[in-house]
Amino acid sequence: MDADAKKTALRMIPYGIYVLTANDGKGNVGAATVNWVTQGSFAPPLLVVGVKADSGAHTVVKGTGRFVLNFLGKDQKDLAFGFFKPAKLEDGKLSGQAFHAGANGAPILDAAIAAVECTVSQIVELGDHHVFVAEVTEAVVMKKPQGRLDAAVLEMKDLGDTVYYGG
Repeated sequence: MDADAKKTALRMIPYGIYVLTANDGKGNVGAATVNWVTQGSFAPPLLVVGVKADSGAHTVVKGTGRFVLNFLGKDQKDLAFGFFKPAKLEDGKLSGQAFHAGANGAPILDAAIAAVECTVSQIVELGDHHVFVAEVTEAVVMKKPQGRLDAAVLEMKDLGDTVYYGG
């Protein structure tokens, strides 16, 4: 396979930018910026999320079977970049962000425009990212967008011409 062609083609897939959060209730909180996300079913409402297998977020989600997917607005690049590295819980904030616990115990970022709480149904453990198939159990919209709903979410292309993930 032509490695450059593969890289170029796979980087043409458009992605939203989200922050996945999880809490095991024992002081271990995981959070990471994720972009390999899609809805997989209407009934039940399922999300499919790729998470780096050696990340702290993966460890907590796999252990609890629960997470929150926090949706970011177009103006929240800095928030996304803040979760590119391992999350820290300090002074009641998660990597500097205020949050509150969702019904499933996972952090909902107060600055997010929306969030969905999820329960993991299945984990596909292949490759360097594992795929969580999860049912949406709760949803909250903090800032209802104007116009097309999918146009309100921060996307990979909004992070600049030198930021890619994939390929």
